[in-house]
Amino acid sequence: MQLKPGQLNTALQKGLAAVYFISGDEPLQIGEAADAIRVAARQAGFTSRELFTVDTGFAWNQLSLAADSMSIFADKQIIELRLSSSTPGMEGAKALTAYCAHLPESTLLLMTSGKLGKESLKTKWFQALDNAGAVIQVWPLEGQDLLRWLQQRLSQRGLQTGQPGLRLLASRVEGNLLAAAQEIEKLYVLYGDGTLTVQQIETAVADSSRYDVFKLMDSILAGKTNRILKILSGLHAEGIAPPVVLWAIMREARTLIKIRWAMTQGHSQDTAYRNNQIWDKRRQLVGEALQRLSDKDLNQLLVLSAKADRQSKGQQAGDVWETLRTLCLMFASVPVMATIG
Repeated sequence: MQLKPGQLNTALQKGLAAVYFISGDEPLQIGEAADAIRVAARQAGFTSRELFTVDTGFAWNQLSLAADSMSIFADKQIIELRLSSSTPGMEGAKALTAYCAHLPESTLLLMTSGKLGKESLKTKWFQALDNAGAVIQVWPLEGQDLLRWLQQRLSQRGLQTGQPGLRLLASRVEGNLLAAAQEIEKLYVLYGDGTLTVQQIETAVADSSRYDVFKLMDSILAGKTNRILKILSGLHAEGIAPPVVLWAIMREARTLIKIRWAMTQGHSQDTAYRNNQIWDKRRQLVGEALQRLSDKDLNQLLVLSAKADRQSKGQQAGDVWETLRTLCLMFASVPVMATIG
């Protein structure tokens, strides 16, 4: 059974399928669809979960072993497979076809992968998954579909705007839903809930401006001191709110921490990057930052970020922009004298 992402919640309310396969190249939709399935499964008593990241060399017999073994703490389990590529390979194809031919009781299979090619839709393994449960292919949103999605997303944050504001937001994010979600979070940080004007969106949402927080973070990751100071000065001069800059810094620091933790748990670099939405253009920047920053460095960044947050709210004395400057330079591994407390 093939479902569109917008049909998933209605289908879940009617009951759970034995198998769910989500594929596509839009990470936010994939992640949120998987989250919805997990929530519905937990509500239905699936309290045990086995997670496998399918990299090169993955032993596919782990699927059948997991299906045959049940936790002593739960009667129902979720087996989650995250494919690092868009196809399971020959061994995986056989394992998935065999699994679907003899579906284990009290087990839900949740599988995610990248965008499928047309040839994959004709394979036995794909047809087996389709017949056994639900297949959700995620496509980039365009036109009215994108505007509706943006409107719903704003509403979830207690925000609203008219059609001109929606069209402006859509043009700025260019169909990138992950960027759109981040921009909406930024709008909420800046203005709180309520109605947004076109001017507010135009001021806050990143465009091709020379000085935006995303270019700042790329410069920080690359360790370009002069560029960092120039962009930060530009952001200050343009009246960008300090919480917006701080949000970008903390988000990047936490992403690096999550990637490093995943790699210490045995995940490949490719898998850790993919699970944290680090795509081709930023892989080198992130890799350079990970090489030069220690765990202690990253934790110090979070501590100093908390100080900047208090200063931005008037809860601690000091110049928040000076603290942000120190924070950016520390992130770029430039020696600075910083008072964290």
